[in-house]
Amino acid sequence: MSDKGRVWASEASASRDQRTGARVWQMTRHASINHSLYFLTSSFLPNDRSLVFASFRTGRANFFRAAFPEGEIVQLTDTEGLCSFSAVISAAGSHLWFTRGSSIVVLDFADLSERVVADFPGGRLGEVSLSADERWVVSAVTLADGYGVAVAATDGGGGRIIHRQTDVVIHPQFHPRRSELIEYAVDPAPRIHVIHRDGTGDRCLYEHGVEEWVVHETWLPGSDDLVFTSWPRGIKRLRMPGGEIETVAEFNAWHISASPDGRVIICDTNCPDDGIQLVEVATSRRQTLCYPQSSNGGSQWAKGRVALKADFEEAARAAGTSVGEQLSWTDMKTDTVYGPQWTHPHPAFSRSGRFATFTSDRSGHPQIYVAEIRPPGL
Repeated sequence: MSDKGRVWASEASASRDQRTGARVWQMTRHASINHSLYFLTSSFLPNDRSLVFASFRTGRANFFRAAFPEGEIVQLTDTEGLCSFSAVISAAGSHLWFTRGSSIVVLDFADLSERVVADFPGGRLGEVSLSADERWVVSAVTLADGYGVAVAATDGGGGRIIHRQTDVVIHPQFHPRRSELIEYAVDPAPRIHVIHRDGTGDRCLYEHGVEEWVVHETWLPGSDDLVFTSWPRGIKRLRMPGGEIETVAEFNAWHISASPDGRVIICDTNCPDDGIQLVEVATSRRQTLCYPQSSNGGSQWAKGRVALKADFEEAARAAGTSVGEQLSWTDMKTDTVYGPQWTHPHPAFSRSGRFATFTSDRSGHPQIYVAEIRPPGL
């Protein structure tokens, strides 16, 4: 019998951050892995009255919806093979898109019905991104002989792999206004690439080697530019179309995401953990929102450079496993080089910009938190 639609009692409680005074809600308390959606997308629905998260409380990853600031938790899925960081919420808040194995799936919030819109047999998909007109969805795909970028029509009209390569492909993202343009990342370097939705125009935007650890790139709303972390030096901006690189702020910014208007970047910090920061893009002015106190797993971050073969081999030996030819965290059963990802705060704005979600395992298990931003921005 399916647990889809199962209702769980509210687990929410409010408090104040002891150092900044920010109001913070702990939204989950179950003794399992609970984490927000990937930081490149908002976990909140448009009205800020509920949010979606992933939880392993049923023994496997599923998606749940929690009323905010307090209220019932509803189980949205009951399935095997779900990618817990894959989901994105439609602009109207009516549908949830995610991946399950080789399939891209859409869930209707109204009746929790699911529909497979595309399948890529033999592939394993990552997180999804919706085009601005919501006619297309994109995901990275891991194949038996390499990696690629998979695009599908949201109406179920079919999908295809528009790009293939031997190096790891991760985090493809549609331009926030242009539905024909996709940015994707290559691991390890050079990192930032763009491609047209039809597979043409593939090019690298920033030539660099492993001596600079470029990571966590994303579009900056209100512009054609991208922002990224040059770990652990700071946040940089890539101006489009010329490709000029500018420094936004110099500090140990880690995972970054932008406010809906593109004016403010929110990020966590690591090595050391100086709390979640709000950074005004135009002025570099910043302030500390709160302190998540997460364990911030991953042996590589303290090294300040991209992980190479020796780093994965060292992690595999420490875990008592064999890495073989698997030279990416995406291929490791338990990633201790860059993660586990649910030990990272991954802060992201709500649709209104008034709140920020983050994950913290400070209680012993990863849980979902929401911090109020007063006043919104800086």
